[in-house]
Amino acid sequence: MTWQMSERYPDPSIVALDPSFKQYHLSLSAVERLWTGSRWGEGPVWMGDWRCLLWSDIPNNRVLKWDEATGQVSEWQKPSNNANGHTRDRQGRIIACEHLGRRVVRFEYDGSITVIADKYQGKKLNSPNDVVVKSDGSIWFTDPPFGTLAFYEGEKVQAEQPATHTYRVDGHTGEITCVCDDVNHPNGLAFSPDESVLYIIASRAEPRAFIAYDVAPDGKTLRNRREFIVTKPGESPDGFRVDVDGNLWCGWGMTAEYDGVRIFNKSGAPIGHIHLPERAANLCFGGRHRNRLFISAAQSLFSIYVNTQGVAGG
Repeated sequence: MTWQMSERYPDPSIVALDPSFKQYHLSLSAVERLWTGSRWGEGPVWMGDWRCLLWSDIPNNRVLKWDEATGQVSEWQKPSNNANGHTRDRQGRIIACEHLGRRVVRFEYDGSITVIADKYQGKKLNSPNDVVVKSDGSIWFTDPPFGTLAFYEGEKVQAEQPATHTYRVDGHTGEITCVCDDVNHPNGLAFSPDESVLYIIASRAEPRAFIAYDVAPDGKTLRNRREFIVTKPGESPDGFRVDVDGNLWCGWGMTAEYDGVRIFNKSGAPIGHIHLPERAANLCFGGRHRNRLFISAAQSLFSIYVNTQGVAGG
């Protein structure tokens, strides 16, 4: 609560780890705290037609709404089935991962809810975590067990799936397939700008890592698994998004030294860091030109304007 926005430009909390980061740093933009009061903020999604941001407060079982025009925050959905990750499909509908429901759902224009996925091979999913929608309409999501481990971000239950998978749901047939089962507790995920590579965070690997896969020519399967970024001890990546140049903007923590956003270039080299007073869980690009970075941290919502744009649909 004692944190204050920088009164000077450039904001000293924005640090270039490589000279190449300077082209993305607007020297007259500073980190802003838009709101505080969550228990664990997650899963932000920008709603351009509504001029607002939605994000999850998982333990409080609600989805919050920040209004761009007024700056006010309200509850958009409560209860939310301990929703975590959100995105929009290519028709603008909201896709949400529910811990308590152990499912992925879509909010239709009339307010009804369609279940996209809740089982695989006849067994309940663990607790879908993060989600992206590819340009062909397919929905890709990770399914670690975090929502089933305690009565806090979901409900403590015995997991039915034998492993922690990443899934694809066909946008036309609704068929669900496992695209990989070799990532240790998959968490955040995102495609490269041309959708030729899928990145997935192995959130319980030691050390934690970003795993990269090439998307096969069929657009449905993955190949050529490799460790794209391997973190240092104490670093903990979570949700992330990709900009039009292929840079990865990643929620980062778990110590005061690392809390914030870490930026990597498309080769996997760290080029910048945005220091925050809290662990950053996830983020997204928004605003009229997709050049405003919204960061859902543990207890607060932050934003900063940057000199790049998020990938459309990301």
